[in-house]
Amino acid sequence: MSNQLIEAQRYEIYLGLKRKWSKTRIAKDIGVSVSTVCREVKRNAKPDGSYVWKQAQAKCESRRHGLQGNHRKPEELWWRVDRMIEEDWSPAQIAGVLRKVGICICKQTIYNHVHADKTGKLARHMLHELKYRRRARRQRPTKAANIPCRTSIHERPAEADGKRFGDWEMDTIVDSYGHAILTLTERSTNFILMKRLKEGRKALPTAKAVVRLLFPYRTRLNTITTDNGSEFAAHLAITKGLARKGHEKVIVYFADSYSAWQRGPLRTQTSSSESTSLKRPTSMTLPTHTSKRCSINSTEGPGKN
Repeated sequence: MSNQLIEAQRYEIYLGLKRKWSKTRIAKDIGVSVSTVCREVKRNAKPDGSYVWKQAQAKCESRRHGLQGNHRKPEELWWRVDRMIEEDWSPAQIAGVLRKVGICICKQTIYNHVHADKTGKLARHMLHELKYRRRARRQRPTKAANIPCRTSIHERPAEADGKRFGDWEMDTIVDSYGHAILTLTERSTNFILMKRLKEGRKALPTAKAVVRLLFPYRTRLNTITTDNGSEFAAHLAITKGLARKGHEKVIVYFADSYSAWQRGPLRTQTSSSESTSLKRPTSMTLPTHTSKRCSINSTEGPGKN
């Protein structure tokens, strides 16, 4: 329901002022606040200070249409724009000509008007009939065709919110030469495990490295979350390698495409690790045990969430 005054309320304000009523009484009579009545009289009164409801209503309606910067355009303007489009004028030319006569309208507004025409008559006068490939951006669906049998992060239990121990996130740090370091972060403690991947970002060797690093923690292991990198395509091998008889399987959950931020604090921790590893020319050539020690030292500072 609109909170704006209607013509009948303005008429009651007019009668109240004629009867010498206070603005408080008028406001109570028409069911609005006193400030609303004061603002109405101040904005829509005549130059001599008198208030007439018909002129006040006309002033209000004039402000709704035709004001500079208002997104609403009068029907007469759209009729003129349509005629110019039918004469094969481009939106940029129309906007330029109208600007010379004091009418402000941008070319994108004209394009939006053409797109809104469901008949398609205006589009036929546009260049290429608007059949260009570029379209408005929309949320891209998760494809990840390179990862079979993936489990979406939206199916991850609500308990995996970073407060309990056993929820891990994994990622890789890659330099310009293709060398890679696997990082595993425990969400509740920000404890990081790192391991250099000798064979690069290959899926099966990466899965074996994940199993070796998390095997000592498998009794307290709940979930693993990662992005849609091809190096994690062998996630079923991770689930199988960390499985325990009589217990639930450890499922690897994948974030949506182009939404790595859904994983949580791993991005911040990985950035810190990059600053201590990738900026050193020889970091990718370090032996595996040295990489592990670097990861333990990086957790001595306070974690960032």
